[in-house]
Amino acid sequence: MPISGTPSRAELVDHLVRTRIAGEVATPRENNLSHYRQLANGNRHFWFGLEFGDRWTDEQDVLAVMAERVGVNDDPEYRYGQDTIDAELTVDGLERLAGRLRKAAEDRQRVLLATGHPGGLLEVHHRTAAALRAAGCEIVVIPDRLQTDEGYVMQFADVAVLEHGATLWHTHSGEPMKAILTALELEGRPLPDLVVADHGWAGYAAQHGVDAAGYADCNDPALFLAESEGTLQVAVPLDDHVVSPRYYDPMTAYLLDRAGLGGGGEG
Repeated sequence: MPISGTPSRAELVDHLVRTRIAGEVATPRENNLSHYRQLANGNRHFWFGLEFGDRWTDEQDVLAVMAERVGVNDDPEYRYGQDTIDAELTVDGLERLAGRLRKAAEDRQRVLLATGHPGGLLEVHHRTAAALRAAGCEIVVIPDRLQTDEGYVMQFADVAVLEHGATLWHTHSGEPMKAILTALELEGRPLPDLVVADHGWAGYAAQHGVDAAGYADCNDPALFLAESEGTLQVAVPLDDHVVSPRYYDPMTAYLLDRAGLGGGGEG
């Protein structure tokens, strides 16, 4: 079961491993390697709204970055079985993200939160938004009537999401974030000072020149490559859809506490 309150670093590392947010995660090695190969082969579905050109055409280079920044097995001959996320690297990423959230709060910045994984991370982003608003930040309200080929771009609980057929939709696409930023520009409204998101929502924002940070799984290399190049501010490695979204609560509490935002942000 999730631990209550704000955990220490050691307690959080233990919790992440026990709940398989990190450690031996559910994503199999063959899926990881397939996604690294697809990105290297130029499949834009795996680019998450970023533009890599010909900089990452060798899947072994992608694997090397993922081993360094996520903690997957670095042996290219290890092709099947269990793969891993290093829980210490997850917490390192949370602490980098906390530093950026602290700056946003100190400067009362405009922040946009979004998720392509609402089944796992919606509440993480919602609590972050609530804590930032309480600290004096402006949570960006997205324009109405936005849509992409996949569905409608909407905002629930201060978090931008994709809605399709009356259902919140899982998407890797950068198109929803493109729709938001384009609409803001057309309305003459300022862009966010910071985007906190995941998947293509974070990738497209970073590519567009907005400060962006995101959560990403071990089979989603794009954000980690962007962080390594300096395009993305922070990429936090984790399994982005575990058995219960409640398992992320201690992680969110730790993040907000380290950001000086009280460890709460509920409601």
